[in-house]
Amino acid sequence: MRILITGAAGLFGSHLLEHVMKSTDWDAVAIVRLGRIGSLRRLNELMDGHPEWQSRIRVVWHDLRSPVNVYTADEIGPVDYIVHAAASTHVDESITRPMDFVMDNVVATANLLQYARSLDGLEKFHYFSTDEVCGPAPAGVYFDEKAQLNPTNPYSATKAGAEALVNAFGNTYGLPVFVTRTMNLIGERASKEKFLPLVMRKILADEELTIHGDPTATVAGQRHYLHCRNAAAATLFLLKQARQREIYNVVGDEMDNLSFAGAIAGIMGRPLKYRIVDFHSSRPGHDLRYSLDGGKLKRMGFEYPVAFYESLERTVKWTMAHQWWLA
Repeated sequence: MRILITGAAGLFGSHLLEHVMKSTDWDAVAIVRLGRIGSLRRLNELMDGHPEWQSRIRVVWHDLRSPVNVYTADEIGPVDYIVHAAASTHVDESITRPMDFVMDNVVATANLLQYARSLDGLEKFHYFSTDEVCGPAPAGVYFDEKAQLNPTNPYSATKAGAEALVNAFGNTYGLPVFVTRTMNLIGERASKEKFLPLVMRKILADEELTIHGDPTATVAGQRHYLHCRNAAAATLFLLKQARQREIYNVVGDEMDNLSFAGAIAGIMGRPLKYRIVDFHSSRPGHDLRYSLDGGKLKRMGFEYPVAFYESLERTVKWTMAHQWWLA
């Protein structure tokens, strides 16, 4: 079997590539663009530690904002699965540069879908989406896969638009598509502006961490956190089990961002200085809480292989030992 992974130089894409190498005998094509957060260091570190993988991984540079031409398609070769994980994801940047996100998340997805139509025998096309397409979740509410879309910033709107394209290509052209909506990912080799590395940098520098909160500045925002290995395991499970044009929530463990930061500080054995601010009222497009219902995947028999705290502890300790990822 042969899998094509877009965004393979990103956080999730590189973890998925690693999981495929460790858990299967498949070969992989890694599509990379090396945009703002993509880094060949992720791929180099993987293959330096496992030189035997080099014969199983083909790295192809392509910017999906342009169609996949015949020369790039020939370089890719035949594939059985496509996992489209490439995306621009930073909410603040989507607010500043919305058209870049339209190109990266909507146009790029359309170009990849068009390419997928040319393939013979494609078994699955997996679109890697986000919990944010459902919009803010009030306390106690967990959106299932049938929830109405309510994107509240350009990032989530472009992911929702891409979801609609994936569904339309599945319906119109019979592509074997499915979508996952995944919550906040953590893992080794994260970009330094992501929340976990940001917390670690603030703690190491003995600086105050800003926690986004409610209008009273007393209640911290909440997220579900999930290690990339668990998300990668869910992807491999669904490449075999997913049904045509279905959506699956990949959830993780919920906690408020202050508790999450406190857990990181505890693992590091250092104090946490923080201040909760009402960021969301002054910056429309940022939501206090996102939440999904993960029951569908659980009912299918999937179990996350790594417990949350174990994965958090491993990530923090690994990053402490590889602090160039914080620089």
